[in-house]
Amino acid sequence: MALPPLVFGGLAVMFLWGMQRENPGELPSALVGREAPPIGQQTLSGKVQLTDEMLRQPGVKIVNFWASWCPPCRAEHPTLTELAKELPVYGIDLKDPEGAASSFLSEHGDPFRALATDPRGRTAIDWGVTAPPETFIIDGDGQILYRHVGPLIREDFTNRFLPQLEQARAAE
Repeated sequence: MALPPLVFGGLAVMFLWGMQRENPGELPSALVGREAPPIGQQTLSGKVQLTDEMLRQPGVKIVNFWASWCPPCRAEHPTLTELAKELPVYGIDLKDPEGAASSFLSEHGDPFRALATDPRGRTAIDWGVTAPPETFIIDGDGQILYRHVGPLIREDFTNRFLPQLEQARAAE
């Protein structure tokens, strides 16, 4: 008889704790503070292959998981183009036909210094990506400093992503 009220009480405490977090909508990444997982060894025809060594070069860099079929990815594309003027932006094209991805980059511009493709989604799984777009800030040692879920647009970009990027650049 006492079991149902105990279960209910435990759930109520868990829900209250979850609602009191600083940002209850944010998905924490188990990879923050760890070395970036390996990158797949495929790229789009005519593009520079993104390699694990590139992620360990000096300086802060960005890795963006994207797809041509993803409307939020299209929305954040101008932001990535602007960021690419300031620091290396690397892309991982997720579950995209090569022709569609290439056409998208030809039409909208290619902000990526190097690219990898992830046709089966294995690299995304290793990185903990739930759905594109997701963007990671990587330091000069190849460690993940921050994971941003969703498009880099408007207040979300200004209030959440940019402060993390500025902090990473200040620590260089």
